[in-house]
Amino acid sequence: MLLELPQCLLVFAGTGFGLGWPVGQRLPLAAAEKIVASVVLSLLVAFAGAWLVYVWALPVAALWLMPALGAIGIGAGAHALAEAWRDTDARAVMVGQLIVTAWCIGWLATIANYTGGGWTGDWFEHWERARFFLERQPLDQKFLGHDTLTARPPLANVLTAAWLALTRADFAHYQFFSTLFASLVFLPAALLARRFGRDARAIAVCAALFVVNPLLVQNATFAWTKLPAALFVLAGFYFFLRAQDRGAPLALALLCAASLGSGLLAHYSAGPYVVMLAGGWSALGWRRRHERDWQRATLLAAGTGAVVLALWFGWAFAIYGWHATFFSNSSVTAAEVYPGNQLTKIGLNLRDTLVPHFLRSHDGSLIVQLSRWGRWSDWFFQSYQLNLPLACGSVAWLAILRELFRVRRGASRRDRFFWGAFIVGVIGLGVAAHGARDTWGLAHICLQALVLLGLAFLAARWSSLGRAWQFAVVGGGAFDLAAGIVLHAGVQSYAFDRWFAAGGISDATLHSYTEASFMNLAAKIRHQLAFFADALAAPLPLVLAVLTTILAIAMARARRVRSP
Repeated sequence: MLLELPQCLLVFAGTGFGLGWPVGQRLPLAAAEKIVASVVLSLLVAFAGAWLVYVWALPVAALWLMPALGAIGIGAGAHALAEAWRDTDARAVMVGQLIVTAWCIGWLATIANYTGGGWTGDWFEHWERARFFLERQPLDQKFLGHDTLTARPPLANVLTAAWLALTRADFAHYQFFSTLFASLVFLPAALLARRFGRDARAIAVCAALFVVNPLLVQNATFAWTKLPAALFVLAGFYFFLRAQDRGAPLALALLCAASLGSGLLAHYSAGPYVVMLAGGWSALGWRRRHERDWQRATLLAAGTGAVVLALWFGWAFAIYGWHATFFSNSSVTAAEVYPGNQLTKIGLNLRDTLVPHFLRSHDGSLIVQLSRWGRWSDWFFQSYQLNLPLACGSVAWLAILRELFRVRRGASRRDRFFWGAFIVGVIGLGVAAHGARDTWGLAHICLQALVLLGLAFLAARWSSLGRAWQFAVVGGGAFDLAAGIVLHAGVQSYAFDRWFAAGGISDATLHSYTEASFMNLAAKIRHQLAFFADALAAPLPLVLAVLTTILAIAMARARRVRSP
């Protein structure tokens, strides 16, 4: 099987950037902001177009209109794009994005089977959902045998289905598009790093912190929709902050609302951020509530968000009814079957999200296995994915806390109130949104955007960290890369078994990993799915050499980039 990578990249560029560039380049924003705004608008327009093709039962060939218009948009705006490239910040953002995307695709090329804690089934469910839209399957279709269509929002699934329809509809290409989409989360994070730091180096440092972060890489290479939601959340958060600046154009409020609405349509984990930012908009704008400009911006932003959400919810209400639309999500269904007190459950889940699993007692049977490297990989996986502090990095979380306290001393009372309420509110709501009791922790459910926001903040503060702290964070990043990314890739590729296990890979070897790992492998075999790594068939040493080169480039840029 051949991978149509050039065609995939052209389609992705046209629908993921070109559709929005004609509008984005005309916004009264900085060049880097225009790039990110264009991506958000393009993805939203592409979703709306693909969604209407599905709802109105138009021919699949109609989808070709989107990359065609995207190509025209890029061509017509080539001069503006060249000007953006000459801008220091915009160029740093684009180069950083290329580094992060290439890094994630490189690690995707090592995955022969999904492993990691209890992660099983979700990747296949999202593949089923993409095929649902691609093949126009019956509306009463059950995913994984039990979930209805309304259990999850459709934006990412509809977009991947459209991209598959324009290239090749197999799982390898689905993985490729999923990772491309997920990697775009760097774009708004880079803008946030630049805003917090007011230093061009912050963008390059942010890219370096991203590539050594296990939570980012593990989620970008696992085919689900949490990072696409985080992309829209961080974009909405950035435009929210910019909209608070004196003399900020109206477009920023509208971009904020469009981004947050898109985030909700990608994954409901965006909900806590929407709630806190809506409250923050009202609180920060309370003194201006009688001003006509603020009222106009608020009403138009609310209307923009409502229109975006209506694309999905209006159709879902008409087809499935309000009860099935709102009460089929796992946050609701799991809460209904939980036998204990809900407040107690939230408190315990919060504790287990903040305190690492190795510092408390819990049922560790989930990761018990015969494979020694599988056991260590899962031990670190559960630490980096499910614990909020360690999700930032083994040392990075300490540096983030230190810098937060340092910044707090010089911040205004207004800023301290907003940031304190936002962080505490997102953590509390993010944990409370999960309906079931989970003794391992819940950082991976709703708090991924908060983790990446923390890394952007750390990148912004890099120059003021001090030499000792910089060395500590670099050392911690090297450890995170080895324990959370390289070790995990060695298990998912079965490389350690080929290199070190006596007799190589056998049935006994495959059964030596966790039940979740074997279930993923069984699903791959049963449904005859070729992964991206299978289709690419690149020698692992070559892939690792390319990844080493990308890492070296990211680190070199983080060291040498300076403010203009």
